[in-house]
Amino acid sequence: MRSPLDELHLEAGAMLSARDHRYSRGRRKLVEVISSSGQPMTLPEIVAADPDLAQSSVYRNLDLMVRCGIIRRINSGGERIHFELAEPLLEHHHHLICTSCGKIEDIHLDNDLEDFVDRSLDKITERTGFTPTHHSLDLHGHCADC
Repeated sequence: MRSPLDELHLEAGAMLSARDHRYSRGRRKLVEVISSSGQPMTLPEIVAADPDLAQSSVYRNLDLMVRCGIIRRINSGGERIHFELAEPLLEHHHHLICTSCGKIEDIHLDNDLEDFVDRSLDKITERTGFTPTHHSLDLHGHCADC
């Protein structure tokens, strides 16, 4: 039986392979660092989490993996950019984003509310002819500490 990390690596590798890219050791390590964090991370946090990761290669690999749908980029305002695993590698969720300090907290809507949001968005996309690939609900404001 495969571990969740093994499954994650298989899926990420397949996503890169589908776009003619290799799942190199550095990319594997980057996925592991972001996955183990359990929360969105900034570039400096990613580099600090594993001293073997060079900032320049991390940035290039993040950019590639964002384009391949493995990593999601979250702008928390100003210069602050966070990265997390993208769906379907991470369960569907939304964020509370503090525009003062940049803190990001994952939130999960209950199933009834998520179903309501999905149905409402389906009506809008049907009416407008828009074809969505996913949705996100990020609330921007100030955290309790700020």
